Parts: sequence; C-alpha cells; structure tokens
Amino acid sequence: MVASAGGGVVLSASPFQIRIDDLSGAQIRALLEYHLRQMHANSPPGSVFALDLSGLQAPGMTVWSAWRGQALVAIGALKDWGEGTGELKSMRTHPDHLRQGAAAAVLDHIIEVAKARGLRRLSLETGSGEAFDPALALYRKRGFSNGPAFGDYVASDFNQFLHLPL
Repeated sequence: MVASAGGGVVLSASPFQIRIDDLSGAQIRALLEYHLRQMHANSPPGSVFALDLSGLQAPGMTVWSAWRGQALVAIGALKDWGEGTGELKSMRTHPDHLRQGAAAAVLDHIIEVAKARGLRRLSLETGSGEAFDPALALYRKRGFSNGPAFGDYVASDFNQFLHLPL
C-alpha cells in the first residue's frame, strides 16, 4: 500500500475500496444513524462517546469509507490533535458485513495514513465488556495497548483507552 498525505488511497491487496468520505451519501448516514440508535445496547447513557454526523465533520477529522462494490461495509476516522498525536474515531462496520475483514482493512489504512502524516502516536477510546472483545482483539493485534485516558475523556467502568506508538 502507498498512502498519500491526504489518505486518498485504494488498497490493492484488499477486497475493499477505501476512500475519503464527505459523509453526504445515504448509506454512510444510515450507518451512522444505526450506530447512534444502538450505542446504549452495551453501555449506559452518559458513558458513550460516539460521534454523530456533526462530530465527524469537525476540523482536523478525516473519515474513510470502505466499499465492496456498491455496498458500504465500514467506516473509520482519524482526528489529528496536532503535536504528532492522532485519535482513531468511529470505527464502524455495517452489521451485514461483520467479521469479513472490513474493520481490519480500514484500521490498517488509517494507521498507514497516520504514519505518512508523521504522527507519532495513535490513541482511541472504546467500550469495555464482551461486546467489545472483537474490536479489542483487532486493536491489540495491530499493537495497541491499554493506557491512560487522554483528551477530554473520563475513565469509567464502561470505557478504556488504547495507544499505539507509531
């Protein structure tokens, strides 16, 4: 894979086309709405830090979508915090495409773009409990390890923080 500084790269070895997304398409908006409706299934209100459409359109945020043909399969975002740090945001896989490698492809893409942009650390906040085990296994397989809260996040029994030195 060759990642440009902008991140508009298609992974040739992946069955998915990954591209920067402007969040205007019906499929991506439906996936975001689905996720926001489901976000309290595993964590109580007040403990979830999910981004809505406006949060994903914030300055310093780049969103990628992964497609198989005409079907949206996953999304992920990178928030550049400056000073060599970035945050992995809103990794979401369409429920019809779980466990097919889409999240891994998006994560690998974002890690490569973060490196190409010169970031030194990538961090993320995610939930805790069995429902998050598949995502945690994916992150740990890529080298993320548990660490302290960062940014404006507050630690609770329902979340955890992972960091990856780049």
